[in-house]
Amino acid sequence: MKYVNKLALAALIGSSAALASGTAMALDGATLYKTKTCIACHGAEAKAPVLPSYPKLAGQNAAYALQQMKDIKSGARSNGQTAAMKPVMHLVTDDEMAAIADWLSTLK
Repeated sequence: MKYVNKLALAALIGSSAALASGTAMALDGATLYKTKTCIACHGAEAKAPVLPSYPKLAGQNAAYALQQMKDIKSGARSNGQTAAMKPVMHLVTDDEMAAIADWLSTLK
């Protein structure tokens, strides 16, 4: 039993060290897209938004999509449909935005 406890402790310490050093496992953009409410307005595959004025995000350049999300979150972009997105941007961290943007860029 002591061996199992030592293994669990070692795993916990290793996980904490990875998080502290920034080498944590990569975030899953597809899962984040669903859980961070993007899917509600932009559609299941980011191709069929609920309103025609909302952008289709599938295949968007990752750097561009990330910058748009950051600008909406910070308030630097406040035109068009950004008012609809601004209230949910507090749910998404910069790392999560990057993972979502990367995933979007892989879609056709």
